[in-house]
Parts: sequence; structure tokens; C-alpha cells
Amino acid sequence: MKASTVPVARSLQRGSRSLSTCRTIFQARPLIASAPSVRTRVAPLPRGALAASVSTRTFATTRIARMASAEDSDTFDPSTIERESDQVDVCIVGGGPAGLSAAIRLKQLANEAGNDEFRVLLLEKAGEIGAHIVSGAVIQPSSIEELIPDWLSEDNPSRFEHATPAGGDRMRFLTKNSAIPLPMPPLMNNHGNYIVSLNQFTKWLGERAEELGVEVYPGFAASEVLYNADGSVKGVATNDLGIGRDGRPKETFERGMEFHARVTLFGEGCHGSLTKQVIKKFDLRRDSQPQTYALGLKEVWEVPPEKFRKGEITHSLGYPLPKDTYGGGWMYHFGENLVSVGLVVALDYPNPWMSPYQEFQKYKQHPLIRSVLEDGKCLSYGARALVEGGFQSIPKCAFPGGALIGDSAGFINLPKVKGTHNAIKSGMLAAEAAHAALSTSDDGTVFLFDYEDALRNSPIWKELKEVRNYRPSFHTPLGLYGGVMYSGLEALVLKGRVPWTFKHKTPDHAATKHADQCPKIEYEKPDGKISFDVLTSVSRTGTNHEEDQPVHLQVKDWDKHAAETWPKYKGLENRFCPAGVYEYVEDESKELGVRFQINAQNCIHCKTCDIKAPHQDINWQVPQGGEGPKYYMT
Repeated sequence: MKASTVPVARSLQRGSRSLSTCRTIFQARPLIASAPSVRTRVAPLPRGALAASVSTRTFATTRIARMASAEDSDTFDPSTIERESDQVDVCIVGGGPAGLSAAIRLKQLANEAGNDEFRVLLLEKAGEIGAHIVSGAVIQPSSIEELIPDWLSEDNPSRFEHATPAGGDRMRFLTKNSAIPLPMPPLMNNHGNYIVSLNQFTKWLGERAEELGVEVYPGFAASEVLYNADGSVKGVATNDLGIGRDGRPKETFERGMEFHARVTLFGEGCHGSLTKQVIKKFDLRRDSQPQTYALGLKEVWEVPPEKFRKGEITHSLGYPLPKDTYGGGWMYHFGENLVSVGLVVALDYPNPWMSPYQEFQKYKQHPLIRSVLEDGKCLSYGARALVEGGFQSIPKCAFPGGALIGDSAGFINLPKVKGTHNAIKSGMLAAEAAHAALSTSDDGTVFLFDYEDALRNSPIWKELKEVRNYRPSFHTPLGLYGGVMYSGLEALVLKGRVPWTFKHKTPDHAATKHADQCPKIEYEKPDGKISFDVLTSVSRTGTNHEEDQPVHLQVKDWDKHAAETWPKYKGLENRFCPAGVYEYVEDESKELGVRFQINAQNCIHCKTCDIKAPHQDINWQVPQGGEGPKYYMT
């Protein structure tokens, strides 16, 4: 029986894990026998410190890699080097609201039961908790009040201090120069809700998790699902570090780590790379419709005090999006003179000439928005795919050895324009089911039947079923205006009490028409004051990737991709990406006259390419841990 090695402290700067920075012993504890393996007990981390411990790599392993000569590295296979492993009770992939809430609830239950040896470990690919989070965000407090009742209490020294109570609600239908008032749907009434930066909110949740003893590992990118001999999920492994763009090991090479757990919860958010794998392996969509998605683009502005209306919430439909494209915009006044402004564009839009990023720039030039932003300062930018499928697209959420939580399963209530409360609740339900299962059994594969049952009896299921026909009604013969009218009828009268359920017609990538079937769209140049070029916006994300590493946007054959995609779609990838990652560069040496190029360093991890690529030949995978955007106030 192999014992776990002694945990050590690691550097958090950009998620670095090189052995040269991991020498200092963090903590040593006597080995505790626990069938079927031996584990090292790690005490709770200091309050407020988002640090993590990691098992030491053996020096022999590192020497083998670093001594590989150039000629040997042509055939070097990292899998021939054994990975270090650690055994925990529950491993959680993803440090968003769902994952952190699951971790907190698990430790609450374990601590209440007096089981301080119950290990909960959370892996987050961002270098800091919250650094990859993007949302509007107006949150409904029902779930967080259940998880942490005193989250806003003045008597709580650890309360969340950045919540702005929602004020007045406005709904507008936009034409190019006008904003027509619409009745506010009851579902969108925000009385009692709060405007927050989800970036700040998840950082705060991470601190609360650590106080309870959760082992939080920011900067660790889980890249592989591990399976037991019976096919159940065994845990996950983090990616290898120090591999060059050519696939050869560099002197900084380090093998990834394995984290084994009896229960693994996947809370990666929308279209996670590991979530895709478990959905496919266990056929979790066999009884549901395909998931549909949108791209949300957001900026945070500091505006002059005379233009600031604290707590005001504005939602809009219409301009700049065409009638065949579902979406809408928002503008929230929060904090001190801060405005969150954004546009959501459904990724089943048909016209390949459309650029969601450029549509967002047009949106900001509308008089309703420009009048607020003018003379202000743009502080940050972000973009992220989000789930829109709703009730019809929820997969099976439990499988042998684990479960899906939050946006990995797709619990956003689109008509309500909210999902954080459902993400938190799903994490809590999964945690309760996992703790109950692990408390009654010491061995064997865990299947969280109670989690599936709890979901179906929860507010999540009820509210998503009630609004199931809103989104797909826009793709019936009713069209945009008919969809608006039908949604109003559902909101005011039907409330989901109908025998029919509309279906999502096609996957988003299949909705794209050929370029010669659609009008070409010419966008105005940015003015540098309200609208900006894409690289200026990317500079506001804090994005950083090491250049000499394998491209994490995996396309097997770039020339083949260009040959199949360019003639039909004329550079669709350059337009659907909100970060300038994809380009077609003029190249007379190529038969098409253009060369397909991937600028992986620009990637802000939005996942749009994986969703919208017409031939589904772009596979988004995690880069090295700690890399990507470092969002501020998103």
C-alpha cells in the first residue's frame, strides 16, 4: 500500500507549481489509515488565505524528465512517468458558485457530525478564485441565505460587503434610435434581489470555504477524468506542465497530479471540458434535448456621479440584433458609480457575417446606453458562453462516482435572467446527497440517487419547468415578435401549465447558414471612447498564457479545417470569437489564398469556438493551470 506524500506549500503566482518554488514544508501529519488507502490529513487553511497544499513530486520523477535529451524527447511519453496521487472524500472541479457552495455544505455537514477528518478538495483552473467568472449579475438571495444565513448581517465580521440592493426595474424594446417601454414581466421583478460582481462574490465564497476546512487549490487545471476498473469515476488528474508547443518536455516539465475521491462533483460551468467527457461516457443526454447556448459580453464602467442611479436595473430586447437572433442587453448600476453593461447573443444565430463582439459595440452606441457611459471610463471586459436550453436540456445529473452541478448541468432560468441561486442550490443538494451516501458506506461505488430525486423535488425543477417554452417559442413560426407575445402570455396567464413542450430545433453549430446565403454585415470602426477594438478589450481582461506550450484550442489539421470551413463561412471563427483568437491570414502559398491561424494567447476561456464551429472540429481544453483571464469586477 502506497502512502500519500507530505503536502507542501506552493507559489500562487500565475498558478506556478515548479519544484523550485515548492520546497517549503507546509504541514506534516501522521498518516491515518483509511480503507482502502492511506491518506494524509491536512488541517484547515488559515482564514482568508486562498492558498493550497500539494503533494511533492518525487525527485527521481523530475530528474527523469529533465534529463531527457533532445533526441530522446522525440519519443518521450509523459504517461510512462507515474503521477503522484492524493485520496480525498470528495473532489470538486470548478470554483464557481456551485462548486464552492457544494464544498461549504459538505464541510458544514461533516463538522456538525464531528468528522473533522472528512476531506473536501476543490480544484480551480484560474490562478485566483473568481478570476474566470463573468456574469451580469443580479442574484436572487434565496439559496445563499439558506447556505450562509448571515451573509449580509452587520453582526457578521465575514459578511459579504459588496451587495447593492436592486432598485427600479426597466424593460425597453430598442430600435436604432429609440427605447420603447415594455411591461416588466413578473419573473423579472428584482425586488429583494442584489446586484453584485460575481468575481467578488466567488472570492468571498472561497474564503468562507477555507474557514470551514475545504482544501482550495486555485491554479490547478483538471484535464483528465480517471475511472475505476468498473467504469465509475475515480477522480481527476491535473495537466502536465512544462511541455513545449512542439510536444516535447522542457526542463521545467512536471507530471500532473491525480486526485482520487469516492465522489467527484463537476462544477466547471458552461460546456466544461471534463463535463463533455462524462456526459458522453455515461450517455447523460439520452433522455434530454441538446443544450443550447449564448455568448454573454460584458464591460464594467465607472461613470460620472450625476449619471449614476444606484440599484437601477435596465433590460432590453431588439436593437442591435436582427429578428432572427435571440438575445438582449442589460445595464445595472451598482457599487459606487459603477455600471455593468452587457449583451447576450444566442449562438444559434444563422448569419456567419455576424460578430457578437461588434454587436456589443453597436449596443453601447445606442442613445439609452451611450448617455450613461459617455464621459465614463471602461474598467474591465469579459465574455463567456452561457446555457440557454433550460428544462428540456437538463441531462441526467448523477452517474457512478459523481454528479454534475450548476451550469455544468444547465440550471439557468433564462426568462428570469438568473442562475446563481440555482447553481448554489444544486451544489447544496449534491453535497447533502454525497455526505449521506459516504456516511452510510465505507466502500464500493457511490451513485447519488438522492441527488437526482432532490433535484426533481426542488425549486430548481419547478421554476425551470414553468418557463420551458419561453426560449424555444422564438424559433416557432411565431418569430421574434410572436415569441415576445407568447412569452407575455406565459408570464401572465399560462405559467407553464400547458400540455406541450416546445423543442430546440437544432444544435447551435448546425443553425449557421453559408455566407453566400446571408447579407454581409459591415461594422463601423470603434471610436475609442464608447466602442473599442477587440485587442483593446482583451487587454482589459488580464489574459496571460505561456506561449511555448501546446495549443489548448485543439484542431487536428489546421489546413483541413480551413479547406472545409473557409469556402462556406468566410472566416466565421474570427467573428464568433470575442477575443481575436482565430484569424484567416492572406497567404499566397495556400490554395485558398488564406492561412488559418490560432492566437491561443488571446483566449479568454469563453468556449464559444467549441460550441459554434460548424464542423465541431475545435476542441477547447484547459491550458496550464493559473493561465487565462484575470477578470476584475466581472
